[in-house]
Amino acid sequence: MSTAVIEKETRKLHSKVLSISSKRQITIPQRYFQALGFSDEAECILKDNEIVIKPIKRAALSGGEFAEQILAELIAEGFKDAELLAAFKEKQAQVRPAIKKMLAEVEMVATGKSDYVVYEQLKRYMKA
Repeated sequence: MSTAVIEKETRKLHSKVLSISSKRQITIPQRYFQALGFSDEAECILKDNEIVIKPIKRAALSGGEFAEQILAELIAEGFKDAELLAAFKEKQAQVRPAIKKMLAEVEMVATGKSDYVVYEQLKRYMKA
């Protein structure tokens, strides 16, 4: 395996030649693995004539990414102090199941078993 650092458009690209096993397996170099925060799964994307391998961020389904929006809505509704915290926890707990329902519906759309779905429907799923 060889390693190279390439300057491209004012950013450094780190390059390393990897071996591919007879079972078509590769090993992500430890330095890259740690720097990017990989865990036990990765997303593999075919883009043009390249394969992009990205870490899967499990926190994406935790509801944390909607925290600011949830808080802003609850504050606008007049919640304060302990009531705000309780309402926030309740709304945040609804995010993960709502995303799962939404993903199931997206799967239905992708397979032609349902009509088009839009992002704004997330609130509908949270209230269900």
